[in-house]
Amino acid sequence: MTAVTESRTKDFEAAPGSTVVIRDEEWLVTQVEPTTDGHFVHVVGLSGLVRDTEATFSTAIDTVEVADPAHTSVVADDSPRYRKSRLWLEAMLRKTPIPIADTALTTAHRALADPLPYQYKAVQQALDPDNLRPRILLADAVGLGKTLEIGMILSELARRGRGERILVVTPKHVLEQMQFELWTRFALPFVRLDSTGIQRIRQKLPANRNPFAFFKRVIISIDTLKSDRYVAHLRKHRWDAVVIDESHNVTNAATQNFRLATMLSRQTDALILASATPHNGDPKSFAALIRMLEPSAVKPDGVELDEEQVKRLIIRRHRHSPDVASVVGSDWAERKEPENQLVRASPVEEEIAVELEDTWLWPTTGASPYSGKGGATLFPWTLAKAFLSSPAALEESVRKRLKSLETGKDEAGEDSLVAPDGEASADDEPAAPRGPRAGEISALVRLHDLATRSLDEPSAKYDALLAHLKDIGVGKGSEMRAVVFAERVATLGWLRTKLASDLKLSDENVVVLHGGLSDVEQQDVVESFKLGSSPIRVLVTGDVASEGVNLHSHCHHLVHYDIPWSLIRIEQRNGRIDRYGQKHSPQITTLLLDPQRTRRFGGDIRVLTRLVEREHHAHGALGDTASLMGQYSVAAEEKAIANVLRQAATLDSVVKEVEDVVADDGPAGLLARLMNLGATTSTPAPAPAESSTGGRTGVYDDELTFLEDALTQIYTTPGQEPSNGVAWKKYANQSIASLKPPRDLQQRLEVLPQSYLADRRVTETLRLATSVAQGSQELTNAKSVESTSTWPEAHYLGPLHPTVDWAADRALASLGRNQVFAVRGDVEELTVLVQAALYNVRGQVVATSYRTVAFPNPDNPGFAPSEPHESAADAVAALALSSANTGPIPDAESLQPFVRAAVRSAESAVTDQIAAIEIETQQRVESWLRRSQHWRMEASALLSREAGGARAGITSRQSDVDEETRLAREMAPQRTLLRPLLVVVPNHTEETR
Repeated sequence: MTAVTESRTKDFEAAPGSTVVIRDEEWLVTQVEPTTDGHFVHVVGLSGLVRDTEATFSTAIDTVEVADPAHTSVVADDSPRYRKSRLWLEAMLRKTPIPIADTALTTAHRALADPLPYQYKAVQQALDPDNLRPRILLADAVGLGKTLEIGMILSELARRGRGERILVVTPKHVLEQMQFELWTRFALPFVRLDSTGIQRIRQKLPANRNPFAFFKRVIISIDTLKSDRYVAHLRKHRWDAVVIDESHNVTNAATQNFRLATMLSRQTDALILASATPHNGDPKSFAALIRMLEPSAVKPDGVELDEEQVKRLIIRRHRHSPDVASVVGSDWAERKEPENQLVRASPVEEEIAVELEDTWLWPTTGASPYSGKGGATLFPWTLAKAFLSSPAALEESVRKRLKSLETGKDEAGEDSLVAPDGEASADDEPAAPRGPRAGEISALVRLHDLATRSLDEPSAKYDALLAHLKDIGVGKGSEMRAVVFAERVATLGWLRTKLASDLKLSDENVVVLHGGLSDVEQQDVVESFKLGSSPIRVLVTGDVASEGVNLHSHCHHLVHYDIPWSLIRIEQRNGRIDRYGQKHSPQITTLLLDPQRTRRFGGDIRVLTRLVEREHHAHGALGDTASLMGQYSVAAEEKAIANVLRQAATLDSVVKEVEDVVADDGPAGLLARLMNLGATTSTPAPAPAESSTGGRTGVYDDELTFLEDALTQIYTTPGQEPSNGVAWKKYANQSIASLKPPRDLQQRLEVLPQSYLADRRVTETLRLATSVAQGSQELTNAKSVESTSTWPEAHYLGPLHPTVDWAADRALASLGRNQVFAVRGDVEELTVLVQAALYNVRGQVVATSYRTVAFPNPDNPGFAPSEPHESAADAVAALALSSANTGPIPDAESLQPFVRAAVRSAESAVTDQIAAIEIETQQRVESWLRRSQHWRMEASALLSREAGGARAGITSRQSDVDEETRLAREMAPQRTLLRPLLVVVPNHTEETR
């Protein structure tokens, strides 16, 4: 039912909702994709053997016949309350993509998420029509809900027809968490390709089959994705949207991660990068990240940024930003002042501290016994670091070093400050004179004896931890929980054993999480800790849990058993419990051993407590601690702090103040200035901006009513058991409904998270929460003591739920080829509802118009004034459809001339309206093209002055800008498609003419 009203192209002329004929069968178009040689047409079968069959055809291979709207025939609706018409109209409006330039929220505000204005701002900035493509760097600080912002943006893209094929790339330990949030809150299902998912896929697909072509939405870890097998598949695939979570992991231009991210940025329309630490301090790396988003936002030299463009591409706030602080309220309890405990060392720990100082750190002999290649000044601090972690960590470090000396292998051990290749790092001093291996072995044996003793004697810091846990109420029979962070695996195991015994807890009450566990084991631990029913009372974890893992649901106590020599790591750890949704004020406790008998060691290590204090200050002012040191690497920060500890530098020279960051010329200063960071919490909060919302069709008030009507139309008795029904049931006094999915719906549900399908037995009975309040309660219940799964028992029935999409497809199939329903309504004259949609070269909807065409004199169809409406909902309201069907309209076929006249009238009437939209869109396109042209002029001038590798770099960047230019031209409006949606006869008309 579509046609070209302005004949400017011979391209395929169809849109979602059209009825087409392919291979002598009727099909309903659900999506159209432009390709290099035509279009891919995604369809659902309407006739004969292909009914309900999903298929994709290429116009380069098959002949696709599209119906002419002017020849649309009219069918009388004989269903109660005109149910068929309402369902068909609702489905058609749902299937019509929201125009890409429409900034009104259509799904984000209707998802299962708290309506926070600052998050809506991120969505609207990503969708800003002034952007060539929806591309954004979500650089909000830890805990502000970047995952929710990602889900909101993706849901809006899906509603705009720009989110069919999506790739989400995350660290492996947050795969399930990301998958969980996107499904439970936004009804966006993703196939998770972790180790278990990959094994499942291999059983279903041939080895040479591209999994990205088979699954439309995939979530995968970057470590898995960068394997040669997947890279080869990625090169052959394009995406509607790509999300790279924790994108600071791809900022180093010399890494495979960076090359992979760059390749993905070129093969997707929308790109969402997310990171609380969005740069590594290197202007070139930061510029390369911005270039992924928009190549022309970086000057041809590859370093200098166009600050105005960068401001459009980045959004960055923190806990105390005015627009955040004004809305989070009690849903994010304010962090308490950190509790830093200096713990006096035990006698054996004093002996170890003196031995480390006199033999290794400031040797009384004048030379360290270390005999390795380089690192003479750093290896002793590796031993000190292990000592400050735990007796077990020190014993392990010494034992491993002894073993390497005995075997002749000079290797850097776990958590070593020495460069992995054995060479001295750039900031290492020239090696001091080293003793022979025998001297080092002797010193190590002496230290090992002390470490072994310390394992059997009391540990002051452990005793302080035990006392702290007891003071806050952790113990047998208590619900109180705590997260204890330590860097060394040996420390984690040692703590687990001692805490379980001393707190009289079982092994399931004290659990260890570290990077040596498989991705599935890590996810199991994290998901258990989120449950109210979890037996875990003390989670002893390494820094694998410091990035992206949410541990705040039932915990507000965090202990740094050892202090990371890195502000980045401290901030990441604290963000696990200090984040939105935390109802109790987070308490961060730090334990630091404080030897009293040393000359220098004891006093110098107290500087580590100042690190915790600096992190707390930056948390309130910047929301980012990495910029204080400017290293943007945990390893680099650790070496810098080691230099402070050995008095090769001062803390103030290594860790800047907030004011110095804001004035910096590099990326940190740029971000602080662009995003208004560094402000104090006393800054008055502006009134939250109102977000415009839309998305309602006006036919049905909610998804439940639509789904229930659709089931009644399909089955007549949906409450009966299959096959006469789907056992449809609504639960009294609850916003809950359930059904047994039929086979065609089961097939659609196969891509849902596998653990959700298994835990909730969804393919047997699908339970739905039919209100936001009930959906939120279901999420809460899933984390309760009684629950055995974090997946909600009833899934929220949101606007993008696959069950609603299935019902819409079934409703669209109720009409044959080139037909429209006729109904009665409270209108003065016979009226036809017509939709006009303006498409660009890429097949995206640029604008839609809904017009009602009236016929005051049925004897003169040529006189047909049309009235425009602001939205589809307004147009539907103007039709005032009757609530009762008093009988099918007689001789409905005779109304066809009015449809033909209505199409012609609407075609004429929308010309001026479409022309105005085309001008506005074309102006935007010209602006993009001028920007690209200006960039190329600068590049040409630079090329004339450069040579060799510099010229090659400019040429490479120019190809990206040329691609930008091509895309800009494709955004230009190309054709207008019209379709009649409904014929409405006045209630007082007894018969048609």
